[in-house]
Amino acid sequence: MKKIALTAAALALTAGSALAADLPSQKGPPILPPPPPPPLWTGFYVGLNAGGTWANSNTTSVASFAGPCNVGFPGCAAVPNYSVTSAALGSFVVSNGNNGGFIGGGQIGYNYQFYNSFVVGIEADVQGIASSNSVSNTAGVLANPNFPTFPLVSFGAVSKSIDYIGTVRGRLGWLFTPTLLVYGTGGLAYGGVNVNTTITQGGLAAFGPNDLIPGFGGSAFSDTRVGWTAGGGVEWLFWPNWSAKVEYLYYDLGNITVANSPVTIVGGPTSGFPGTVFASSISQTTTRFDGHIVRAGLNYHFNWGAPPPVVAKY
Repeated sequence: MKKIALTAAALALTAGSALAADLPSQKGPPILPPPPPPPLWTGFYVGLNAGGTWANSNTTSVASFAGPCNVGFPGCAAVPNYSVTSAALGSFVVSNGNNGGFIGGGQIGYNYQFYNSFVVGIEADVQGIASSNSVSNTAGVLANPNFPTFPLVSFGAVSKSIDYIGTVRGRLGWLFTPTLLVYGTGGLAYGGVNVNTTITQGGLAAFGPNDLIPGFGGSAFSDTRVGWTAGGGVEWLFWPNWSAKVEYLYYDLGNITVANSPVTIVGGPTSGFPGTVFASSISQTTTRFDGHIVRAGLNYHFNWGAPPPVVAKY
């Protein structure tokens, strides 16, 4: 009986040792769970932006050419005749200032993140521009050498503006950190532009034997122009689904040349040549629409932070 008890005790001790050996060891540092995956930039987003814009090309030129005059008027046969004087006065260059102002609008886009640290995407935006209109004036007096006592006087005014501007651009960036994107961008730009020119000419000697009726000419041009844009920026994912960006763009909508209606000065009722064309000129206005945009934006990302796809390994 005593042998049976000793055998049972030995078996119990052996089983306890085996169970203890199977228990996990409590030695060493605790095992921490893996960190959450970094936020992914892949997906659609929408947002708003605001900033400022200013023109790169600030001058507008008006080139004028002598038109016909009535051969019945003695000054028409002179060299130079009064139409040459009229053309000289009708040619001028004015500065339109910075032709800029406040800009604000919205954007929509799509990003695709690849190789962990690179982001490629496409973005479209449109903005309105406040206070972009600029008006410049010029005036001049010029005497014809054949008729020095009868000078002509001219007044000119040119205004140019951009009502809105939009872009459709590609973006390529590098993740400086998982939440900070540095990118370059470029593509198509379009904008609504306006150019208005007014030219008034007449003679200084009025209400006398050389009475003249002043002439008026000019043009009004409005169109949507298409060009290109390029720039870069920085975008920061500062909160789940939300990012902020700062961006610079240069845009170029090209040159615009507009033909102005002719200016014709005719003799008045007391001139001795009533209704006769005293002088005439034709002109065209040329300007360029290009400039700079600096703006800040706020974007909402629809699938920010989605984990990467799981690829099964066999």
